[in-house]
Amino acid sequence: MKTYSAKAADVEKKWVLIDAEGLVVGRLASVIATRLRGKHKAMFTPHVDCGDNIIVVNAGKVVLTGDKRAQSKFHWHTGYPGGIKERKAKEILEGRFPERVLENAVRRMMPKDSPLARGQMTNLKIYAGGDHPHAAQNPEKLDVAALNAKNAKLVRKAKSA
Repeated sequence: MKTYSAKAADVEKKWVLIDAEGLVVGRLASVIATRLRGKHKAMFTPHVDCGDNIIVVNAGKVVLTGDKRAQSKFHWHTGYPGGIKERKAKEILEGRFPERVLENAVRRMMPKDSPLARGQMTNLKIYAGGDHPHAAQNPEKLDVAALNAKNAKLVRKAKSA
């Protein structure tokens, strides 16, 4: 019996649209990373880009569970002495590029530092708002909230007296 190994010419890429409003960041990133790699397909081959093209809209309206919105910190270094910087998730989500929270979560779930993972990340298009310029590709909608009840978090509003 021979092991099947997909070729790049055999892969059929679909376009998938995901509305991220009210979805939990980590669970959404896990679904996106699986689809980008192509692990949801029976013909998955680790060294071939078998994944789909994914469009995410409303990325600025994702939800962090617990108190992570106020407490989780993202660190980076500028390259200069004493140049360590940090920013909280709340500041990023309310800032100029709120889609970077989801983009970094997906990137960290992909294989580390490989040309294949960088190529697969180019198949991910994330938009903070509800509009996207990919209507011509006729993307099919994926309801991530229906996959598992924990994927979407109900945001409770405080009662006003």
